[in-house]
Amino acid sequence: MSSANILIIDDEDKLRTLLKRIITLEGYQVLDTNSISSGSKILETESIDVVLCDVKLPDGNGVDFVSTVKQKYPCIEIILLTAYGNIADGVQAIKNGAFDYIVKGDDNEKIIPLLSRATEKVALYKKVKKLEKQLDKKFGFDKIIGDSPAIIEAIKLAKKVAVSNTPVLLTGETGTGKEVFAEAIHMASPRRDNPFVALNCSALSKEIIESELFGHKAGAFTGATKDKKGLVEEANGGTLFLDEIGDLPLELQPKLLRFLENGSYYRVGETTERKTEIRLIAATNRDLQKGIENNHFRGDLYYRIAVFSIELPALRERGKDISLLAQHYLKIYAGKTNKNIQSISKEAIAALQKSKWNGNIRELKNVIERAVILEDSNMLTINSLPFEISQTQTEGQSIASSFHLADVEKLHIQKVLNYTKGNKTEAARLLDIGLATLYRKIEEYHLK
Repeated sequence: MSSANILIIDDEDKLRTLLKRIITLEGYQVLDTNSISSGSKILETESIDVVLCDVKLPDGNGVDFVSTVKQKYPCIEIILLTAYGNIADGVQAIKNGAFDYIVKGDDNEKIIPLLSRATEKVALYKKVKKLEKQLDKKFGFDKIIGDSPAIIEAIKLAKKVAVSNTPVLLTGETGTGKEVFAEAIHMASPRRDNPFVALNCSALSKEIIESELFGHKAGAFTGATKDKKGLVEEANGGTLFLDEIGDLPLELQPKLLRFLENGSYYRVGETTERKTEIRLIAATNRDLQKGIENNHFRGDLYYRIAVFSIELPALRERGKDISLLAQHYLKIYAGKTNKNIQSISKEAIAALQKSKWNGNIRELKNVIERAVILEDSNMLTINSLPFEISQTQTEGQSIASSFHLADVEKLHIQKVLNYTKGNKTEAARLLDIGLATLYRKIEEYHLK
């Protein structure tokens, strides 16, 4: 039995009623009408999977109607019915996007099998679209969290350039999300169905980077026991993301430039020229202009990769986004550790917003993961944050009472506990107090 929705459009009442009964008995949900205009209104308000439509109708032609429907509702399949077979109409119907074209009466036995195949195609189309939405959420612009002006401007620029084949250079400090942006640009581009391949240029030696990029021939160097494809070949038709391109060895830069200019390259140890086609997105946390001045980076390569540059803002420039990101990572890590931590205290949020975040989003992510592990309540508190972050808020709150012994004592005990990673015996030894006294102080000051 099927749960698909079928719309029948035919001005012959008896035939329409008969078709409706037959199709309903097969388990389909069926709506019917006698004109193109009323059928169009049904398509606007109902979720229809397949349309069975007569060719000759009082207010229009079914062959032309196919084009209209497919333009507005590409997932709907249309089967045309005609009283008299006409090869020209049939050919045009298929060109317009019809699923099939059959003759009434002669081909009645074909209708149910056709509906079955058409609804299967619609179901597959919907499944693909659902997966694409999930990919967009995981790798697209929906993954980028924030509504501060700086990040919104960066997203706006990235969306504009995504639809082109223009090389993109992403700049910004370490941990600002350059690879996330690169993936989002790829997913919003016409290349989204082709590979996204990434390489970190700072992690490998010159020899290994060249082999990774362009591939190698068996015997080209020690350990090269068989031919190997390069990433430029793996990314054919898609996007190649070169992270930390400022660290690319100077000797390799002319080879990359040549490849970017004409798509040609040689595998290591091979004399046969190969060609492939990719879109380049590069990223760096270095000042490449200074690199050019210091002869560490080629100017011609820079101007080839920096056709469209986007600078990603540091987290400290996105104050209002820190809370959103912290809540996002809290949900992720609370789920991973099976902890029922629902929120973050105001004091903890204030401390997070005052931190400098030299490691940017990556650092914030690590801090929240650690805090979730330490937290025992259903709210992430300031006491679960690293001391260097929690003290910024504690110090700020205690300026007016900083001469109070209790405030100073609380801050010092927390500092020692953080230093000993929660080892209370060691903390008591360093504080030169009894273990029982330390436990009493911890309870009194609500420390961990």
